[in-house]
Amino acid sequence: MLKLSRLTDYAAVILAQIARHPEQPHAAAELAETVQLPHPTVSKTLKMLVKAGLLESRRGAQGGYSLARSASRITAIDIITAIEGPVAMTECSHAEGDCDLLATCGVSDNWQRVSLAVRTLLDSVTLAHLADTAPIKLPVQLPIQSVSLAVDTA
Repeated sequence: MLKLSRLTDYAAVILAQIARHPEQPHAAAELAETVQLPHPTVSKTLKMLVKAGLLESRRGAQGGYSLARSASRITAIDIITAIEGPVAMTECSHAEGDCDLLATCGVSDNWQRVSLAVRTLLDSVTLAHLADTAPIKLPVQLPIQSVSLAVDTA
């Protein structure tokens, strides 16, 4: 099964909560209570999101966590990458990928197309979309039909 980790899911939930109330900084304890997750899990997630540049933290009486940029400029792929690392379907589907079968497998180009289509779709979903309670309107036709790789010769 292809699925995101719980920590990535928690990161989206925490970020969505902050995005719904961007006018104020949020304390880790307050976020933990609001989203009903354990405080240590929320704290760990917040630190990862700060390190990835999605959140800013400020100490002191007026301190807390806030979005580093607007919710409409943070994408689902940003959130996933912050927690999971690069999004790719197979080892050879991302820049740092390495595969011993590359010369003989015959499917790497198509896996790269699938990976690019998934990344393109995730890049089109913003934190603002995720934080909204209305259903996201996704494209009927996925972008894989128009995906071209740098190595395409046709």
